[in-house]
Amino acid sequence: MLNTNLKHILSDDEFHELLAKNDNVMVCCGRMGPMCLPVYDVMEKLEPKYTHVQFRDMEFDAPVSHLIKNLPECRSFTGLPFTVYFKKGKVVAATSSIQNKKQVTEILDREFSAPEQLREAV
Repeated sequence: MLNTNLKHILSDDEFHELLAKNDNVMVCCGRMGPMCLPVYDVMEKLEPKYTHVQFRDMEFDAPVSHLIKNLPECRSFTGLPFTVYFKKGKVVAATSSIQNKKQVTEILDREFSAPEQLREAV
């Protein structure tokens, strides 16, 4: 299991339920390594500000990771983590490798239409 303060996706059922019950979801699939840790840190810092988005992590070597690894949007990725943004159950963005706060917030704001007052606070 990943040692983060994010909620973890541990099963296929959890993943499908998360997407079915939430319009805006960000999933970071990785390991506890140098390229992944900064992304988890950004997610942990943004989570309280983006209350309309569900932030989750997923262990890259766990069986459940096939749900991210096998997405068409991730098939050509070579660097960890694989970060996928879902809107109403559909992939709207996907990135690989390290991402900074600015890069993540640009995607969150573009894809999940953050309320104006939220954008100003971030």
